[in-house]
Amino acid sequence: MSEHLHTPPSAATALHIVLDEQDLTLPGPCTLAELLQQLGRAPESVATALNGQFVPRDARAQTHLNSRDQVLLFKPIVGG
Repeated sequence: MSEHLHTPPSAATALHIVLDEQDLTLPGPCTLAELLQQLGRAPESVATALNGQFVPRDARAQTHLNSRDQVLLFKPIVGG
């Protein structure tokens, strides 16, 4: 199991996370992919980190958010 994967919350309670250094409350449970959808962000337009760890695009749907998690959205770096 990868370090960035969280276990799903057991109850549908509100989540209090920090998104780009701003407090945010979400209805729970919520995955990183669902968060991006709620924010209206296209998955390919943003890179993600959870609690300081990069989360690849294909792992976002399995990455469950927990209260007090710190989520960072940033511009993906493309180069050659």
